[in-house]
Amino acid sequence: MKGQLEPKIVSKPWGKELWYIVNEDYALKKLCINKGHRFSLQYHNEKEETWYILQGKLIVTYENEQYEATPGQCIHVPPKTIHRLESLDYSEIIEVSTIQLEDMVRLEDDYHRK
Repeated sequence: MKGQLEPKIVSKPWGKELWYIVNEDYALKKLCINKGHRFSLQYHNEKEETWYILQGKLIVTYENEQYEATPGQCIHVPPKTIHRLESLDYSEIIEVSTIQLEDMVRLEDDYHRK
């Protein structure tokens, strides 16, 4: 179909990312997180991201707080905000962000990445 986008699939230890658009203005991805897995506890110096939860149940760490997030919720993560997602069920999230995709400072990581 004209205009249809085929995603680039990026494997992660917690699941995968489907990159639909990455250009000079923004990035649009779908994050697929396997049950029982979680992101690094991290922050970004410049990158700003917004998540929309499509399916699943997650524990969100946002600065010094934790809360449960479910489909339909939208979460905005400004630069310098410490955050993590932990999937209690298989979860899918739409992420729209600025283009600094390598901008990540990991504070903790279950998969021993730097």
